[in-house]
Amino acid sequence: MDKYIGTKMIEAKPMSRGEYNKYRGVDIPKEDKCFNDAGYLVKYSDGYESWSPKRQFEEAYRDCMGMSFGIALELLKKGCRVAREGWSGKGMFVVFQKGYPDGIPCNKQTAEAWGMDEGDLFKCNPYLQIRQVDGSHSMWVPSIGDVLAEDWVVVE
Repeated sequence: MDKYIGTKMIEAKPMSRGEYNKYRGVDIPKEDKCFNDAGYLVKYSDGYESWSPKRQFEEAYRDCMGMSFGIALELLKKGCRVAREGWSGKGMFVVFQKGYPDGIPCNKQTAEAWGMDEGDLFKCNPYLQIRQVDGSHSMWVPSIGDVLAEDWVVVE
């Protein structure tokens, strides 16, 4: 079999197998050897809920507070906004811009900057963009410190 790795954002809370069954309206005797198995109630973005054993859950998921940049990058590609807890600027966050791989007509400023004619197709690859403290936006490349940091968080 091939191996896969997944990245998705879920909601979860600790819940034993017995508590989950009660939550779902299923009666399982407390004497059942699985009743007290530790685990998590998991809720997916489409509203689907399930129960996951503690070990498997903790191997697959991390808290959205204190993520690595790799996980933050995967979430950026899924449309989330992320920021570093260590950033001192209020309101700063990074987003993924899909760019215009098929091109978009140049406005006058872009045409002049690139020696093109206004209306020519301007192709732009995907990039990261940051919202600065003053509300302005810039293309952004992470520093080595950002890439190695473990304090990335999702910004709602």
